Amino acid sequence: QVQLVESGGGLVQAGDSLRLSCAASDQSFIRSFAMGWFRQAPGKEREFIATMSWGGGSTYYADSVKGRFTISKNNAKNTLYLQMDSLKPEDTATYYCAAEKAPLGSGGRAEWQYGYWGQGTQVTVSS
Repeated sequence: QVQLVESGGGLVQAGDSLRLSCAASDQSFIRSFAMGWFRQAPGKEREFIATMSWGGGSTYYADSVKGRFTISKNNAKNTLYLQMDSLKPEDTATYYCAAEKAPLGSGGRAEWQYGYWGQGTQVTVSS
């Protein structure tokens, strides 16, 4: 199976910015799959935050992050990104990147639509 590895998490203050990266082990994987970002806070269910269609033409964001977070990818680098601006304490969570179960997808919002998951990277936002 393809390996997805998140990086870029850390401890920041409210109002700061952070950019997460997700690198895929298989060549050209990011280019062909719809990708998403999810997060899970301690004691909470994992929640959807952003997705991008395989071709990059369509994106969708959860209301909680809309206007603050931006999903993007660089096919040449085989890497997915999540730019997070105006961070809030409630953004504190482990962030996961994921790929849908099959290539050429439109970008779903539900966990069951994704078949590949990274190990997660921790983001902590202090007040």
